[in-house]
Amino acid sequence: MIIIFFLYGMNYFCSSEKKQMRKTYKHIFFDLDHTLWDFERNAEETKREMFETFKLKERGIPDYESFRGIYIGINQALWAMYRDDIIEKDELNFRRFYDTLCFLGINDRALGEDMASGFIEGISSKTYLFPHAKELLEYLYPKYPLHIITNGFEEVQYAKLKNSGMGRYFTSVITSEEASSKKPDAEIFQFALRKTGAMATESIMIGDDLDVDIAGARQMGIDQLYVNHDRKIHSELVTLEVFSLEEIVGLL
Repeated sequence: MIIIFFLYGMNYFCSSEKKQMRKTYKHIFFDLDHTLWDFERNAEETKREMFETFKLKERGIPDYESFRGIYIGINQALWAMYRDDIIEKDELNFRRFYDTLCFLGINDRALGEDMASGFIEGISSKTYLFPHAKELLEYLYPKYPLHIITNGFEEVQYAKLKNSGMGRYFTSVITSEEASSKKPDAEIFQFALRKTGAMATESIMIGDDLDVDIAGARQMGIDQLYVNHDRKIHSELVTLEVFSLEEIVGLL
């Protein structure tokens, strides 16, 4: 009986010690797309509208799904080139539509340019957020300075924040264009720390991408909170992991 009590008592004190050792942060950095702002839903709605607006069915594309399937592969390849500094943002935005049209048998440069402009304008106005995004920001806002670190196009990201009502929560917005560097490169995180006056050891990065947000922060000695919306199986070491934004309330 004495041994059982001793073991139970040790477990109690160890548990209490762990609770007291929870780390306190002074700055919180967020990714925007796919973490707070529902990029897939917003982009999907924008592309569907564009398929109708630009009358692509009349141009020979049988249905939206035919267009979407080709676009996704081309867009992903071009974004990889953009992150590796092989192409600039204007080329990315134009070619993802023009190359898709060419693949589908429509060699119309003017149409590609119009679609590129239409997409930027359309997606900037969309406001779908992941569930509990606003509630989370309302919870964190009085407690911490909140910042954004994003690889997205600068003018588009600021429009997203404004139109979705999230802009007021953030003290700083760090874009890859402003920093002349893209996540996961160390330079953009260094720029963010300098701009905000934060120290790596007292900051945490919240994002959805293991390779871009999480690995990038880890190499800088910044703690990471992985928002695993899709419950992906992985073997990466992360400081914290949640499956929904709602779970972050109470953790920080």
